[in-house]
Amino acid sequence: MQAPTLTTDRLTLAPISKDHWEAYAAAWADPAMTEFIGGKPRTRTESWAKFLAASALWQFMGYGYWSFLDRATGRFLGNGGLSWFERGVAGLEGVPEAGWAFIPEAWGKGLATEAMGAALAWADDELKAPEIRCIIDPGNRASRRVAEKLGFRFLEATDEAMGRIELFSRQRGG
Repeated sequence: MQAPTLTTDRLTLAPISKDHWEAYAAAWADPAMTEFIGGKPRTRTESWAKFLAASALWQFMGYGYWSFLDRATGRFLGNGGLSWFERGVAGLEGVPEAGWAFIPEAWGKGLATEAMGAALAWADDELKAPEIRCIIDPGNRASRRVAEKLGFRFLEATDEAMGRIELFSRQRGG
């Protein structure tokens, strides 16, 4: 399955393509972007593996990640959607995992809520998964607010191989 293209007032959620690679690599090399997602900037090699995995999810899972593009300019602003990354987190087993990340210049504008609102509406209509979960670093208050706006509810805090995380759940229809 190929990712569908979704649009919102300000964004295009586009299938991840090689055209997005350089902007993606630059975004994930930024320490501000990775502060609460892995805690360190990614090398190009690490980013390439994640980039390929994100695009392959559609083929294997029937859902996946999109590139979040400014609708007016086409500029890459971030990426996200639904995943199954085999993280070894018991609370994620058997359910799609929502995730989002934006370049710092896009923060504080409601874009994460807008993008993921569209992604979750697609999931409710097409995927029909009864539940979607997400994990958030306890220090990332902005992502926690986004999750709550999207209908996610706190389940638990847990220590995992990746460190301390908070697990959230959203029932279909949010």
